[in-house]
Amino acid sequence: MGTATIQKVKFDIPDVSNYVPRRLKPWIFIAFVLIFQLSGGVYLAAASNMVGATALMHQDIMMAGYASLIGMSLNFAVMFRLKFRFSLRTSLKTCSVALIICNLICLHTTSVPLLVATCFVAGWFRMWGTFACNTTIQLWITPKRDMAEWFCFIYLIVQGSMQLDGIAIVYTTFWTSWRYIHWLVIGLLSLIFLLTTILIHHHRSMPKLPLFGIDWLGSLLWGAFMMCIVFICLYGDHYDWWQSVHIRTATLFAIVALCINIWRMRFLRHPYIAPMVWKNRIIIKTTLLYLFIDFLVSTEHVFEHTFSEAILGYDSVNAISLNWYVLIGVLFSCIFCYEVFAKRRWSFKTMTIIGFTFAAIYLAYFYFFIDYNLEKETLFIPLFFRGAAVVTCSICFLTAISQAGLPFPNFAQALTINGFASAVLGSTVGPAILGEIFERTMTKNAMLIGSSMTAVNTQATHIPLEQLYGMVQQHALIVSMKEVFGWLLIIALFVIVLLLIIATDTIRPSAIHPKWSTIRKGFKNSLKIYRRLPIPFVRQRLNTLNQDNDE
Repeated sequence: MGTATIQKVKFDIPDVSNYVPRRLKPWIFIAFVLIFQLSGGVYLAAASNMVGATALMHQDIMMAGYASLIGMSLNFAVMFRLKFRFSLRTSLKTCSVALIICNLICLHTTSVPLLVATCFVAGWFRMWGTFACNTTIQLWITPKRDMAEWFCFIYLIVQGSMQLDGIAIVYTTFWTSWRYIHWLVIGLLSLIFLLTTILIHHHRSMPKLPLFGIDWLGSLLWGAFMMCIVFICLYGDHYDWWQSVHIRTATLFAIVALCINIWRMRFLRHPYIAPMVWKNRIIIKTTLLYLFIDFLVSTEHVFEHTFSEAILGYDSVNAISLNWYVLIGVLFSCIFCYEVFAKRRWSFKTMTIIGFTFAAIYLAYFYFFIDYNLEKETLFIPLFFRGAAVVTCSICFLTAISQAGLPFPNFAQALTINGFASAVLGSTVGPAILGEIFERTMTKNAMLIGSSMTAVNTQATHIPLEQLYGMVQQHALIVSMKEVFGWLLIIALFVIVLLLIIATDTIRPSAIHPKWSTIRKGFKNSLKIYRRLPIPFVRQRLNTLNQDNDE
């Protein structure tokens, strides 16, 4: 404790001018991170307002939002290369300008392809800016470079920002217009640009590393593959799935992009995601567990909004205020993981079981207590445990990935797979499957309840047909939700029992983030192959690598 305290007192950021108080410097970058997290192209919390104002479909807005997440996930594989190539000042100014342009385009366009492409670019630069800020204050957060502690902070910022951003966006659109969100973000990004120009100067502790050896074509192919998957999941129900030529075409493009990527990674020396990453057992296990936990809590996208608005009668402001309950769960989970996982070194098996137990409590509460007359305060328990479940599992899985035994350049590629699984596939494939199951369950229950209520609707009752139809639909909605929650609860309990039986309890968090000079040396060694290229310019640029002092 004493050493850590001394290191924190001595912590300084040489990129920031000396006239800025040392204690204030890290908080400036935390504020920058919160602004970058808010800027993502379109804002899904304001989707209903944008649909009414732009004549776009809800699926179009969601497609643009998930394109931002895909761009963000693809940046993971190159974010360390960007750090070694550009200074902090250049990175922040470039990201802020790029995101300002993206917000201006999203503010004025109604073209779906342009909107999706712009959000994809916005997600890429959003991740770059966030990473540049976070890595600058890493030693302030965890002087020992402990990855478990580091991921507790990361998810506190990311998940906390998601909940707060949704609240801020809905309140802004309620009082003004969805367009003011973009102007607010543009103003905040302009503030980042101004403060970066005034407070931050060019500083390099290591020589720059050129951006050679990056498989940009592979990045685009992986992005196209994920775009096709998201398109199928979002538009599948609208176009009647594979009965539509649009869904069949997207499926064909997804298969072609995946096959080309698999074919290219077999002979490329530096594929965007190396085969050894896909073959790693820990990566496979964490990806599957990510998909399981996201599927269990995907009722957030399918049921919760319908239940709060159609059954409980909440407007958008009351519905988004439920995010405060989720935020409390996120805060609890980050503190809990910091104390028992990062400090006391509880095992990965224990933390995973705890995370799935939180999800089971969330499902069990809705299964047993869902009703027409639920009080708003009673929703605290399930939403609290939903937020805690996602964050607990995410911190545990990311720490496990950092201990997968991969070289650090490949660890960055593993983060891209993690982003695909958690931010993209888990948020689209799960709700698509669950939505289809719910629709079929709803149809079945409506037919059964409707036939029973029609039989008792005698001449003495005189219930109008329209009122009877509404009663049937509302009752079928509650019964169907309860049924689906029950099946998901069974799956959650099955996974918990399976983990208790087959998972080992000996592996504990021990990953330490390497020094930046060590990471740069690993990337530099992977580029030495390019000296054999006959291009004079490339050879001239790479010859300077031998003269760099990594220390």
